[in-house]
Amino acid sequence: MKLLKASILLIGSSLAFSSGALAGNTNKGNLHLQDKTIVDGKPLNPGHYKVEWTGTGTAVQVTLLQGKRTVATFPAHVNEQLSRNYDDAYTKATEPDGSNRLTAIYIGGKRTALELERNQASQPSGMPDSK
Repeated sequence: MKLLKASILLIGSSLAFSSGALAGNTNKGNLHLQDKTIVDGKPLNPGHYKVEWTGTGTAVQVTLLQGKRTVATFPAHVNEQLSRNYDDAYTKATEPDGSNRLTAIYIGGKRTALELERNQASQPSGMPDSK
């Protein structure tokens, strides 16, 4: 009887831990650009993009995907916000030529902000553009 209980407990624990691993990487989010926006020196059209980032600490490498295609890769800094972001959002800076440059990405449901490095973007201006 003890062996049966121990086996059930062991199987249940392994399923709980494996489902956490299968749940996927928590360093993912979404971005919906409302306007044509410059990212990593490339103009991106309005639309839905997946955001993934890798790295430890505050310095990370961000990848933007449209479908399965990588459209931009750039360095950023992770900044933990005081409260959770209500929705996916971003900030942009208007350049002298009138173009919009991505400055930060806010991941919905998390306290995470991905701030693009200064050589990739200008200072953020205004409020985040929500989804």
